[in-house]
Amino acid sequence: MAAVGVKELKNRLTQYLRRVKQGEEVIVTERGRPVALIQRIQAVERPASLEARLAGLAARGAVTLPTRRPLRSVRPVRVAGPPVSRLILDDRR
Repeated sequence: MAAVGVKELKNRLTQYLRRVKQGEEVIVTERGRPVALIQRIQAVERPASLEARLAGLAARGAVTLPTRRPLRSVRPVRVAGPPVSRLILDDRR
């Protein structure tokens, strides 16, 4: 298990992520005090947040995470004339 300061982690993030992928855990310290633990997603038994659970599923290949932001709000569009459902029923006859 490696311990690294925030500045060092920022400067060599790729190197530490490579070590984590190989199964090593990294303790992140701020002014000498531990503040975080970086470990492989598969190593976490019960993730606390929904995002962490989804990330774990994505790491296993069970789901594909969206690549775009979700739509904000969709405003309804008013259309003049009869309802579309009525037109479909009429067309079926």
